[in-house]
Amino acid sequence: MPVASAVGIHHPAQTLKSSSALPATILEDPSRSLSQESFDVYASYQRILENEEIATPLAAILALTELIEHSKAGTMFELVKELHDAAEILKRRTTNAISLNAGTELFIAFVTLFPHESDSFADLKTELVKQGQKYAAEALTYRSKISELALDFIKDDSVILTHSYSRVVMQTLLRAHKQKRISVYVTEARPRGLGVKTYEALTAAGIPCTMVLDSAVAYVMDMVDFILVGSEAVVESGGLINAVGSNQIAIIAKAAKKPFYALAESYKFHRLFPLSQYDLPTHTDDILSFPRHAQRPSPALTARPSVAPSTSSNPLVSGHLPIGRSKSSTSSSQLAMTPEQILRNPKVDYTMPDLISLVFSDVGILTPEGVSQYLVGMFAG
Repeated sequence: MPVASAVGIHHPAQTLKSSSALPATILEDPSRSLSQESFDVYASYQRILENEEIATPLAAILALTELIEHSKAGTMFELVKELHDAAEILKRRTTNAISLNAGTELFIAFVTLFPHESDSFADLKTELVKQGQKYAAEALTYRSKISELALDFIKDDSVILTHSYSRVVMQTLLRAHKQKRISVYVTEARPRGLGVKTYEALTAAGIPCTMVLDSAVAYVMDMVDFILVGSEAVVESGGLINAVGSNQIAIIAKAAKKPFYALAESYKFHRLFPLSQYDLPTHTDDILSFPRHAQRPSPALTARPSVAPSTSSNPLVSGHLPIGRSKSSTSSSQLAMTPEQILRNPKVDYTMPDLISLVFSDVGILTPEGVSQYLVGMFAG
């Protein structure tokens, strides 16, 4: 399978001219406001996100598309300002806005670069709304395209390690399971514990699957053939922003000479160039900070492990065992991280491009260098 470079890959303006239409279930909502004065871009964004098939960047694009539909702007300058203001509102009201920013950045770039021959500005806005909806409809097929590309790299009897939960990774693994024999190790992925969701979905599909403690990744690495992860964003350096723990998995994979593959839809390509973990927009002075006045935690503040609830009877999966305690313990206190301690930890981290083998995307199979070239071309106009 040849690896694509950034040369000759379609521009967003071409993608946004797709002929497909967005499913009516996403567009039709009787509660939607019809006046610009009462339009709430964040409420629109949250409503769109209720559809589990819609990723954060796409929800942001659709929310901005609705804003254009309700906008009373009379010039392109006014419209672009409205879009930037709305993007800032979404950013301020979202805890982790990295993926969201990738979507708003892409859409605003499209609006400013859009070639048109409209008779009036009102006609132009109508056309922009249509193109935004068409793009979102086309984007819903990207995971299928990516899974098809990745399938050739998954051999029979492959043992795969994946981290946290990713819709495109799930679709790829389920597709591979229909044609090949695969087994999957899934990390627990604290603090959100989304690895449990992956484990349950794969097990329900009949895929042999085992949960792995985040601290046991090095232990299991020699037993896997390659690593498959999703992404919050792929940045201009070709690096990856994903659920915290991805970076350490990539470091261990590199040391063990195991391929580390990232799957990412092109709307997650982000014009951001972090040099370290501390350059991420999500990093604050509170993350991994030392408390000013060290004190013993109160038993009232202790919490069960930060793993998603589960119906599984397996204690590791259900999260019923506190960290460092056995079930037979008679102590009323539990040795677990407090909510305050969890909040002082990052939710995402940055994986350097030299740790990534390939990026599978709807625009092709890219090297990290290819991602850089694609992003440069994408925003060059």
